[in-house]
Parts: sequence; structure tokens; C-alpha cells
Amino acid sequence: MMGLFRIAARNLGRNWLRTFLTVLGAAIALIAFVMLRTVLTSWAVGAEYAAKDRLGTRHKVTFTMQLPKRYIDDIRAVPGVKQATWANWFGGKDPKRPNEFFATLAVDPESSLAVLDEMVLTPEERSRWLSDKRGAIIGDVLAKKMGWKVGDRIVLQGSIYPGDWEFMIDGIYTAARKSLDRSQFLFHWSYMNDSLPEARKDQIGWVMSRVDDPSRGPEISRAIDRIFDERDTQTVTMSERAMNLSFMAMFGAILTVLDIVSIIILLIMLMILGNTIAMAVRERTREYAVLRAIGFQPSHVRFFVLGEAIVLGIVSGAVGVGIAYPFVNGVMGKAIEENMSAWFPYFRVEPGVAIAAMVIAVLLATSAALIPAIQAGRISVTEALRRVG
Repeated sequence: MMGLFRIAARNLGRNWLRTFLTVLGAAIALIAFVMLRTVLTSWAVGAEYAAKDRLGTRHKVTFTMQLPKRYIDDIRAVPGVKQATWANWFGGKDPKRPNEFFATLAVDPESSLAVLDEMVLTPEERSRWLSDKRGAIIGDVLAKKMGWKVGDRIVLQGSIYPGDWEFMIDGIYTAARKSLDRSQFLFHWSYMNDSLPEARKDQIGWVMSRVDDPSRGPEISRAIDRIFDERDTQTVTMSERAMNLSFMAMFGAILTVLDIVSIIILLIMLMILGNTIAMAVRERTREYAVLRAIGFQPSHVRFFVLGEAIVLGIVSGAVGVGIAYPFVNGVMGKAIEENMSAWFPYFRVEPGVAIAAMVIAVLLATSAALIPAIQAGRISVTEALRRVG
């Protein structure tokens, strides 16, 4: 059997140009498929790696409306809530590079580090930030992109909170979980709040809390929202995973289109492989007839066709994945993480996607060869020799 497989594999070398173009076309289709699937899997990272014991509370109407700061004390008093913190979206930009987007958040430093325990700082950076009211910490990806380092004095222009705001970089954090955005700029909420007019003071954007028992998350969420049901400003509380999924749902149509396009790419790849295999079978009709005449069985002929297709699928898959994996992880992924980290904090080809691409390449090649293989096995020796001769 292995001897027959080697013969089938060597048949690919009989027309190097066609084999090369087929592998190239299939590999390009596979690269596009891997990239699209990586977009989909990376988009879901926030939900997949969300902390199971963390809840998010926001305004019931919309994420953009604010809550009274006193709500944080009510939430902390709910049985089952062990820690809680808050944040405001600041909307700051570097006036020297106004086109560079990054998340700027006003937070309560001590409680934020307790709730967002995947944010990693050295003890020195942590202590320095907690004691410096104008201090800020930034993600390592943002630091690299902007060329900032610890000790730098940074001035940001506020959009939601207008003016020039001066900060000192006290630390650069890394992430212990893939879902954490490593391009954030975090600073003291009190620094911002103390500078606001009285009408805008003591307002927070959302609350993040940790619970002592993740299984009680839905129950605690309902308990939090019940507290504010009779107040002027109501809330909606959900798990971090649910909050991330609700954000993803806003782009559901785009994700569906990407899903459909990835399937279309596979169909194109199937047609490329099927056309090549069908052409090879037609060209070798006389050879298959001769093989049948000297004693080869129909199953042997079918095996030649399928074996050649399997090798073609393996080579196409290896080339496609071999190009896509280092390109996405080493070039494309880094660029996306630096410039689109709010949406893709982690953009890498997952091993499962690479393995799936290899398997799909082999399965598509085998599927494309099924009909030609069946037809080759049914060749009538006399008719084939007469037709070709």
C-alpha cells in the first residue's frame, strides 16, 4: 500500500507548473481563511478569557450615560461582593500624535488593581502610582508604540473633559490574561474629578466588582440592580463575559459576513483542487486503462487518484499554514495589537486554527478527488484505449 502511495505522490511531479500553481492558489485561499478565522477567534478573546468572578454595572439606558459616584458604596455593601471599583472614559489624545487612538481611563488606583488582578506592575511601580495623584500607568504595547517610558511627563488633550492634562508615567503594566487591553492609559480619577466644575463632579462611567462565588453571579447581579430600581438612575449588571458578548453583538453582522466569506474561500479552494485533479485524471485515462489491463484492480486506480489528492492537500496546507502562522503572529498580529488593542488586545493564530486549516486542506483535496476517483475506477479498458488511441 505504501508503495502505491509513493507512486501516487510522485505523479504530482509530472506537471510541475500545474502543481505549483495549484498549491499556490490553494495556499493563498488557506492563508485568507486562517486570517479570517483569527479575526473571529481574537475578537472573542475578551469573552473567552473573561474573569468568571467579575461583574460590570452600567447605566440601564446606555453605556455612555453616567452613574452617581455614591453607587459604588451601595454595590460594595451587597452580600457576596468582595471588591468593587469604578472608571470613567476620558477620551484623551496626545497632541503631538492626534491620530493615534488609545483608551484613556480615569480610575481609582488601589481598588482597580485589586479588581483587575491580571494587571501586572512591579512593587515599586505600584507604590509610586498610588502615591502620585498626577501619575499614570500605561500598557507595554502603548509604551512601545508611543515611545514612552517611566518618568516621562505627558500632556494629553481631553475631548470629553476638555483642556490640557499633565501626567507623569509611573509604571508600565503587562497582562496576565489575554483579554486585558495592553494599550490603556490609566490615571487617578480624583485628579480628574477635583478639576471639574461642580455640575460634573462625582460622576462615574461604570462599576466593576468581584464576587466571592462565581456561581452566584446572576443572583448578585439582580441584587445590585434591585437597589437602584426605585432611584432616578437605574442600572444593569451582568458578568464580564456577558458584557463583552453584548459589545460583540453590536458587530454581529460584520462577524457573520466574515464567517460566510471564510466558507466561500473554502469553496473556492475546493474548486481549485477539484479542477486540477479532474484534469490529471482525464490526461491519464490511457495509463489507467493499461494498469487495468495488466491486472490492477479498480480500487488501485482509485487509490492513485485519492493518494495524489491527499499529498496535494498536505502540501497546500503546509505551505498555507507555514506562511500564515509566522506572518500573522510575527507581523500582522503585532501591528493590530498596537493600533487596534481596544478591539483586539490579543491577535494570534491559535494552534487549533492552524491544525483545523491543515485538516481542512486534506479533507477538501480528498473530497475534490472523490468523483474523479470513482470515474477512474470505472474506466472500461477497451473503450479507454480506443478513445485515447
